[in-house]
Amino acid sequence: MQAAVILQYHHVSDTLPKVTSISAEDFEAHLQYLVTNEFKIISLPALINALQSKQLLPPKTIAITFDDGYTNNYTSAAPLLEKYQLPYTIFVNPKLIDQGASYVMTWAQLKELSTKGATIANHSASHAYLHQRLNNEDKKQWLARIREDIVTSEQRITQEIGHNYRYLAYPYGEFNSDLQELVQELGFVGIGQHSGAIGLSNDLTRLPRFPASGIYSNLETLKTKLTTLAFDFTIEPSVNSVTTLNPPSIILNFKNIDFRKAVFQCFISADNQAILTWHNTNQVTITAVNKLKLGRTRFNCTAPSIKHSGQYYWFSQPWVIEE
Repeated sequence: MQAAVILQYHHVSDTLPKVTSISAEDFEAHLQYLVTNEFKIISLPALINALQSKQLLPPKTIAITFDDGYTNNYTSAAPLLEKYQLPYTIFVNPKLIDQGASYVMTWAQLKELSTKGATIANHSASHAYLHQRLNNEDKKQWLARIREDIVTSEQRITQEIGHNYRYLAYPYGEFNSDLQELVQELGFVGIGQHSGAIGLSNDLTRLPRFPASGIYSNLETLKTKLTTLAFDFTIEPSVNSVTTLNPPSIILNFKNIDFRKAVFQCFISADNQAILTWHNTNQVTITAVNKLKLGRTRFNCTAPSIKHSGQYYWFSQPWVIEE
């Protein structure tokens, strides 16, 4: 597999906040582009099974996902996906469904969609920040609480839908090393919201997705991302994405390099720049000139491929900077 791309959507609506929304018209334009240009739209289970078995997938492989299970996914997105006969995944919060929250689908609606090609998967019980401890909560207590959250949420999905894929989309895309270890221990695949292509070297506790809603819904800019490639690398040592170190740094060890080092670039924000320190032909340390803002931010790194003209490698490191 050269690379695959997972797309992430939230609302399909003209009236809800634009930051997490795409109109039904624009969403259909995305689907039309994918179908017309012969992208291979496969289910998320098919993609992850290929990763786990080190199996090759064809170029231009795409999986479509939605977070939160909003009712407009049922009324606006699902009919379009059914029209084009495309598989997709919806990550849901079982506790919110059980509480009858008005803005999310019911179990009956999700069950109906599952019979039409949708995969229903775990987004935690109620969309809390899973890596954060409660006041006066030690690590052991936190682990027990989050373990129960993940496991009971999966049980509810299995009871209502019949699925038991053991995928967890991290709420807000935030995860730390302890949460990754727990996800791995439970036999789950962890899925974030940081951008990037997926290849065989990706860590299955932090798979990336390209956001395709809000400012990222522009089809012209999305086209480049759809054919991105995954760097063949490891992060050594493993990095904690939630940190008080500011600026943080990350070391990438490339296995096979299909790009020129001179054009490998990392971007942070308009008022900050990345510092790249190459230690040898395959290892680079990435940090920042200035401190990062508190909260969520990321390093986005790209490089044009030598072998695949017009395509870019893309990697994103998400950070949550704490005081």
